[in-house]
Amino acid sequence: MSILLTEFDPAPAIIEPASLIAPMDGFPRVAVGPFSGDLFHSIQQMPGVRQLTQIGCANGKTPVLSVPYQGVEIAVFLAPVGASCCVGALEELHALGAQSFLTFGSCGVLNRSIQDGGLILPTSAFRDEGTSYHYAPPADEIDLDPRGVALLTQCAERLSLPYCCGKVWTTDAFYRETPGKMARRKAAGAIAVEMECAALAACAAFRGFSFATFLYSADNLDAAAWDKRGLSRQGVHIRDQVLGLAFEAALALDSLIR
Repeated sequence: MSILLTEFDPAPAIIEPASLIAPMDGFPRVAVGPFSGDLFHSIQQMPGVRQLTQIGCANGKTPVLSVPYQGVEIAVFLAPVGASCCVGALEELHALGAQSFLTFGSCGVLNRSIQDGGLILPTSAFRDEGTSYHYAPPADEIDLDPRGVALLTQCAERLSLPYCCGKVWTTDAFYRETPGKMARRKAAGAIAVEMECAALAACAAFRGFSFATFLYSADNLDAAAWDKRGLSRQGVHIRDQVLGLAFEAALALDSLIR
């Protein structure tokens, strides 16, 4: 039986981002995308923040901010939840001028020993979604850029933030994370589940821009019954830690570009 997702085609698309979006003069080199609306709102309140432009889709528009941090202008956008829409946002921001990306958001853990709010640095991802197969040949997993992993590791250690590294499970059907699938992904080495990592890594490799991501643990799937833990808090309870890591990592990404 033929499966459509095996039809990877590296040819230019009928609609390329540059066909719709012109580069913006002075657009920041690095773009940071929190998935949490509450954390994005916190960033909007920071001193010196201004709006650069908007991105969005038929659901509506969201602002793209310019945030001054230690003398560097960093673009900040609200990363859309879900692989397809989030990849679209990165494509458009890349067309505007961003050369490096950092995203961060919550995840479910497949290892109960990872504490609520614990930092996770993904090293590779299971491709249990559809978007990545349009950016990379078919395979079960994709590695993240080791330079991004090393950069985040160095920043976390400099800030004295505990973290763990490991494989994650990217799925686009959060209501279909069955016990059997969870057990198989855990047995294969995954320590967390989320919705975008594999697709963003594939897009970055295809387009040739740098990408790094980190997660903070929320709900626990490694239990007899689902444990919601800190899922509803959307990272606000660890705001200072995650924003500190995000902006320090953005500075490091910017220095790599220069």
